[in-house]
Amino acid sequence: MKKIILTVAAVFALTFANAQDKKEGSAGFAKGDVYLTGAFGFSSDKNAAEVKTDGLTIAPGIGYFLTDNVALVGSLEYMSEKVGDAKTTGLGLHAGVKYFWTPASQFSLSIGGELGYDTAKTGDVKNNTIGLSVPVGLHYFVSDSFAITSTWGGLNYSSSKDDTTGAKAATNLGLKLDMTAINFGLIYKL
Repeated sequence: MKKIILTVAAVFALTFANAQDKKEGSAGFAKGDVYLTGAFGFSSDKNAAEVKTDGLTIAPGIGYFLTDNVALVGSLEYMSEKVGDAKTTGLGLHAGVKYFWTPASQFSLSIGGELGYDTAKTGDVKNNTIGLSVPVGLHYFVSDSFAITSTWGGLNYSSSKDDTTGAKAATNLGLKLDMTAINFGLIYKL
């Protein structure tokens, strides 16, 4: 067991050290780079009460490097969810910035700040949500133009209110550090 752990640690260390060397025309980001990103999610669940839940999320996005380490990001999100007979559809617009620690490398860590506005409709009830999130990201270039990206939890705040008479806003503040808060996506560098 000790040999396996040491071997995995050595492979990780060598890969990380090798990923730090930026060669001309290789993977990574630099000032002025533009990239397309996106996420896709689908879920289907049936609980003990036999209530079925289906969900779909499509979120294309774009990023532009203002400096070697800072990127301006934006995305548009479409979501659809059906719980039993109730169907919810919604749209969201998100914008923010990301700081990359080693953008010119094949492997990079980032932290971001994102402001988002989402609107969803269930039956005749419309709901509006404004949110702020600070996610941590991990990006690995598998070629000069394609990267696998992930975001993990982070700090989140949101305020949500139904568009009905007398409705009160519901707020949420959370710090998600568990493994259920991981999202994966792809990056294509133009």
